[in-house]
This record gives sequence, structure tokens and C-alpha cells, in this order.
Amino acid sequence: MSEAPLTAAVPEAESLPAPQVPDKVSLDGLEERWNAAWTQEGTYAFDRTATREQVYSVDTPPPTVSGSLHVGHVFSYTHTDIVARYQRMRGKSVFYPMGWDDNGLPTERRVQNYFGVRCDPSLPYDPDFTPPHVGGEGKSIKAADQVPISRKNFVELCERLTAEDEQQFEALWRHLGLSVDWKHHYQTIGRDAQLVAQAAFLRNLARGEAYQAQAPGLWDVTFQTAVAQAELEARDYPGFYHKVAFHKSGAPGDVVHIETTRPELLPACVALIAHPDDERYQPLFGTTVTSPVFGVELPVLAHPAAEMEKGAGIAMCCTFGDLTDVQWWRELHLPTRSVLGRDGRILRDTPDWLATDQARETYAEMAGKTTFSARKVVVDALRAGGDLDGEPTPTQRKTNFFEKGDKPLEIVTSRQWYIRNGGRPHTEANGRELRENLIARGQELDFHPDFMRVRYENWVNGLNSDWLVSRQRFFGVPIPVWYAVREDGEVDHDRVLTPDEAALPVDPSTDVPGGYTEDQRGVAGGFVGEVDIMDTWATSSLTPQIAGGWLRDPDLFERVYPMDLRPQGQDIIRTWLFSTVVRAHLEFGGLPWKHAAISGWILDPDRKKMSKSKGNVVTPMGLLEEHGSDAVRYWAASARLGTDAAFEVGQMKIGRRLAIKILNASKFALTMGGDEPLALDPAAVTAPIDRAMLAGLADVVETATAALEAYDHTKALEVSETYFWTFCDDYLELVKDRAYNRDGAQPASEAASARAALAIAVDTFLRLFAPVLPFATEEVWHWYRTGSVHQAAWPAAAPLRAAAADGDPALIGATGQALAALRKVKSEAKVSQRTTFARARLQLPVESVALVQQALGDLRAAGRVRGDLEILGLSAAEHAEVVEHQLDEPEPRR
Repeated sequence: MSEAPLTAAVPEAESLPAPQVPDKVSLDGLEERWNAAWTQEGTYAFDRTATREQVYSVDTPPPTVSGSLHVGHVFSYTHTDIVARYQRMRGKSVFYPMGWDDNGLPTERRVQNYFGVRCDPSLPYDPDFTPPHVGGEGKSIKAADQVPISRKNFVELCERLTAEDEQQFEALWRHLGLSVDWKHHYQTIGRDAQLVAQAAFLRNLARGEAYQAQAPGLWDVTFQTAVAQAELEARDYPGFYHKVAFHKSGAPGDVVHIETTRPELLPACVALIAHPDDERYQPLFGTTVTSPVFGVELPVLAHPAAEMEKGAGIAMCCTFGDLTDVQWWRELHLPTRSVLGRDGRILRDTPDWLATDQARETYAEMAGKTTFSARKVVVDALRAGGDLDGEPTPTQRKTNFFEKGDKPLEIVTSRQWYIRNGGRPHTEANGRELRENLIARGQELDFHPDFMRVRYENWVNGLNSDWLVSRQRFFGVPIPVWYAVREDGEVDHDRVLTPDEAALPVDPSTDVPGGYTEDQRGVAGGFVGEVDIMDTWATSSLTPQIAGGWLRDPDLFERVYPMDLRPQGQDIIRTWLFSTVVRAHLEFGGLPWKHAAISGWILDPDRKKMSKSKGNVVTPMGLLEEHGSDAVRYWAASARLGTDAAFEVGQMKIGRRLAIKILNASKFALTMGGDEPLALDPAAVTAPIDRAMLAGLADVVETATAALEAYDHTKALEVSETYFWTFCDDYLELVKDRAYNRDGAQPASEAASARAALAIAVDTFLRLFAPVLPFATEEVWHWYRTGSVHQAAWPAAAPLRAAAADGDPALIGATGQALAALRKVKSEAKVSQRTTFARARLQLPVESVALVQQALGDLRAAGRVRGDLEILGLSAAEHAEVVEHQLDEPEPRR
């Protein structure tokens, strides 16, 4: 893996040919050149012979293939790449695959817009189908104008478009310099992913962890699919409070008022609920009231979830208006009176619990209408009956939306598949145990930064339902089950037919269960296939298993699983991180990885999170081409994990300046000896200032290494960059005359000391910067070495300290300040820095005098002091200052 053992990152007495440095150095074109070389040489190829102890494996986030990457991806994926490159230089065989998250709703929406089609599963497959529109986003095509096509045709278009997107994504990732092994990649809709997802589901089912239930659940009426708790987004939504009178039973004319924003759900009302400590309603508990307009007798009950300070303090419980209704319905064992269908409209059949003529007539007027139109019908009826107190008053309320939707979610009752995740601890004993186990898993996991752990724990403790994994969509992994059809022709959902694991993957819509034939599909005594697909997270929760070859490549899986690192965004701790922990706990009884590195968000100039949905993203390819990949990577690396960062082009410019300086300073430092061989010989370093520089460099290596071990790439970059500029601005300037030794005035050993120190320093800096700036460092590396800097050993502090002997790092700073003081005199005199001093008197802090005396020869040469240079120490002095001087005849400024 590396050119030398880790403990000897600075070689002993290594001699290399004279560096081959181009006449003009430049960052331009480095990405194309070195990407081609890395691909050809297999620089980042995973070593399949490495044992698990020798492997560092990364559960790389599979980006959603639904359009284009944005600068936020560049930000977070750079963080991961820094870790991968560092671990590779530490001697690990790095398993760093790439995945593409290409199933699910975003892909379907993009295909609809891109091709101008929509899926109609009832239609037959057309092998010759040509989409009516290709290219762009197709947003001008109304949904009603989209051409309906079969599910198979639709899936084929999804696969076609995602393949095109993946090629573009890979090109950008390569340009950015991700050190991914491109031989290891997968799609979340691919055959390998389907095998893993279906096998894991069937094993969950066999152990009782997966189950189906007819239950109330969140439903998006636009996309016609169930939505999981993890996919919710609370948004402000305008509405109106309606003060409605319920009539107390046995007390004519006596009413109790409730305030509701959803009067259209009055026919679905099953109870009135108030807090048990609310003195206003304690006399009502255990009695009944009659609903206005619909005349249904309802109990008045107590529950601690009722909010005394909200509205009238008493609320109607409808099946179902919100998640609190579901809680009350479940815990108080209330009846189900559903009136809302999956299409978001009032059900057309009049419910049998509506007994009065008025109730049935009002409901008939509502039937088939949207909730908005039905609300008007009910409000008019309330007003006509005198049961609406005053007029509706406007309000803003928090309402649940599907994170990708634009209409409030409804709650409808439907048959869905669930996986247990500890979300029902109050109703099931094993739910409590599972929740406790998952909390314990979170405590075992090393979060970077550690404060992100609380987000995981808060999410687990706040769960109120199991994980809904079925979706009523088309492009995804099929749920691998069939159902028996009874002799009377009714589907028996309790008789679940499953395939053998060896037969996976299967598609129940086209494949046949064992013991049946195709002609028995949908007939009495036969079978029907499950039409739902798995939630995209049900597949993405298995990325360590998919990428690692579980069930497909056991040898690979043993070498990489459990993985070392899960890098991801903070906003999907509740979804991707948690769901992956759930699946690993249920299947393997442990964590899927040791570390979780959580990136922050990218903020726009208004300090808002950048996202595609907000329309404020910046596409990265233009940035990479304008500033260079190293510069953009520098900007990303300047932000710590878990910290939000502003999008700053200025920071990219600083990164580009650093990359250019690495090229120029390295050229300067490596060519001091002309055509002589380059000697990296620690024993040759004898001059105090050379040893001082290496001592400081040893401190930097030690600090940077500790920082990277703690997943703090920003600190590692900061300490390396700071010392690099000290090296360039102070040390290089001080020793260049001695290192050049053009006139032979310096002893050969003194020149050799400077040259060896410079070469060792460059060799060390290149390794320190390689994880962040892979292109510039690789370019310089190849001026004097073979192989790749990215396969070289990470620098170690011990050999540098040995070479530094008794060198004091403070010597560099003190002498650098003295040189700056001499140069300041010339700048203020507006003469060239080449102008010589006939004499000069320097005043220094007293503690700096002995240090500067050790480098007096280099200071005289760098400061162009021809005559006497007197050094004075003053305890009150805070910095170096020239207190007396005489300049020779100045040379013209150049």
C-alpha cells in the first residue's frame, strides 16, 4: 500500500533523482490528467485479499438520481473522501463504493415531467412505445395531458433516465476527485439491491418483525400513497376556526362549544375529548352529547393529550383528522367512522350511522366532494341550524405534509405493511424492549460530532408507530408476497404466500408463487400478487448489506461488514441512519458501522438551507471548472462536521491560492540543488533553524493526525495550512541563500542541511494536504517520486522529531519576526528588498535573542545585512523592531 512503513514516513537517507519540474506550473488540466492516471493505475482499487482488520469500509450515501447534484453534495461528499484518503494513507485497504438511489417518488416525478407520461397499471405493455416528450423538465405538460402507459413501460423509462443521470453524476464525482473504487457500485433498484431488500423483508416476516395491518395512516392524496412518520414535514397552513355547538343529551337547549378547523369531518366524529384536570368539563365526563347537523350521540371523555389552553379546551375526535385523533381512537377504544377516501374526497356511500333524514341529505350533498367543498356544505348547514356561533375566524395552523408534497396529508384507513421499530412501546411489551435496544445501539455508535447523538435518541423516544414500509407507487422494489384467493373469489390477505430465498428477486405482478400456475392468477382458488412496492428507505436502510455483497458475495461481506463509517446529512438521522440501525439490529444483532460522520447544511447568502425544493441551489460543475476542484474541496474541508457553512466563493479563492502556492513553493524548495539528486536524509539536517523547522513540522503532524483520527478534518487542515504559510513566508525566505549556495560561500554541509530539510518538509506537506488537495499534491509528487502520493504512507511525527534533535520550533517565529522588521524598513523607505544594510540594530523580546542568534547567518543573508547586525534584548519589547540602521545605495525596485 505504501512506499515505507508508517513509522518511517520520512525515509532514512533516501536519495532520489533530480526533480523534473515543468518550466511553468499550473492547476489547469490537473483533474483530467490525474483522473485518467488513477483510473489506469487502479490507484483506489479495493484489495480483496485484505482481512477485515486491514480494511476501512465506507457506507457511502447513494445520491438520489433525480436531476442534478448540487453544491451541498460536493460539500458533504468531500468530507467523506478526506476520511477515505487519510485511512488509505494510514495503510488501510479502503472499501469506498458508490451507490445510486434511483427508486422512489423523485424518480417517478422526474420521468413524468421529462417524458410527458404517467403510469396506469391497468394498461398492457407496449414494446414499441415512444414517449411523446424527451428532454428538459416538461413542466409545461399538465398532468391531464400526460400520456398513460403500462407499469412496465413506465419502469423502463425510469431505468433509462436514471442511467443517463448516473453517468453525469459519475463524471462530476471523478472531476471532484472522489477516491471511489468505481468497480464497486450499485443501484437501489438493481438486481442486487432487490435481492437484499426482499430477502431481508422475508426474514423480518418470518421472525414476526414485518406484519400487515388495516389501520389509519398518513396519506398523500396527490401522489396516492401512504407516508411514513419519518417523511413528515410540518408547515404553516391557513385555515379558519369554527365555533360549533354540540347538544348535551337530556338537557334541551344546553350546549357545549368546540372550536375546529375541520367541520367537514363532523360526520366522522366519535367523541368529545377534554383534559381530565379541566374543571370546566369534569361534570361532562361520562355523559353524552349529540353532534349538530348529523345527530349522532357521542361520549364525552377525558384524555391527558387534550390541550386546555387551545381553543375551547375541548375537541372533537374524528376518524381521522390528525395524529392526535389516531392516538385517542386507539387508547380510548373508539369506533371507526371514516368518511374520507384515498382520493381526498368524501366517500360516496352514505354511512349507516347517520340515521336522520337531515343527516343523510347533508351527507349526500357532501359525497364525492373535496374537503374544501364539503366544508362549505357543512358550514352552511351549521349556520342554517343555528349551531355555528359567530363567523369563522382566520388562523395559521401547523399541518403535516409529505416532504415532497404540496397538499396537507389526510389520514385514511388502509391495509399496509409495517416493520417493527420500537414505535409502539405503550401497546406492546416487545415494542418497549425493541425501543430500549435501539437506544442502546445509538449509545454504542460513535457520532461525529457527538452532540448529534441526541437527535437520534429524541427521534427514537418520539416514535408513535411502527415503520410503514409499503408504498402505492410503481418504480421500486416489489414486496415479495402473494395472497391466496378463497373459493368465493375473495382475496385472503391472511394467507400470505412467500417465495424461497433462492428464487429472489421476484415481481409478484409477473412471477408466480410455488405450487401455482399463471392461469390461476386472480381466480377463485388461485392467487393474486402484492401490487405495492417498498418504501425507498426500506431499501436504502440496507446499503451496507447491498454494497458489501450480503447473500451475493459472502467473502466480500466478511471483509467489509460491519462497516467503519456512515457519512450522511443531519436531516436524515431519523430516516436513513435510524432505519439502517433497525435493520442491522434485527438481522445481525449489532450495529452496521462503528462511526457516523454527520455533515452540516450549506446555507445561501440569506442563511437559509440550500435544497432543490427551495430553488436556491448552486450546481457544482461550473464552480469546479472556474476555481478548480482542489479549491472547492478546500472550501468544503474548512467546515467541521455537524456545522452549517455558508456558500463562499471567497473561501474557494483562498483554497486556489493555497494549491498554487503548493506548486510554486515546492518547485522552489525542490530545485535548490539544481541537477543534483534530491536527498531526503534526516542525518544531513544539522543547522539549528532547519532542525527547528522540522520540530515544528513534527508538532503539526502529531496534531493533524490526532484531529483526523477524531474525524476533525478542519483542525487538521488549519494546523497544516498555518504552518505551511510559516514555512513559505519565514523559513523558505531565511534559508534560500544557504540552500542555493550559488557562490559556494557556505560550507557544503550547511547547504546540504537546508536542502534536506526543505525536501523532507515538502515531502511531508504533500502528504498532509493530499486528502484535501489531491490534484496539486499528486502533481508535485510526480516531479520527484514514482507511484501516487495517495498510496504513500501518512507522515509520522517520530522520524521528524529524531531529525529535529533539540530543535526549538520557536526559532522559526522569532527569526521570521526579525526578518519582517528588516524588510519593513525597506518597504517604508520605498526601496527594493535587494537593497543591503550597511549596518542595523535589532531590538527583540529578550526571550527571542538566544533563538535568533542561532540563525544569525541566515537572517543576515535573507535581510541583506552587509555590515554589522547587532541584536538587543528588551524585556518590555513585544515584537522585533529595527531601532537603528544604515542602508546602502538602493537598487531600483523591480
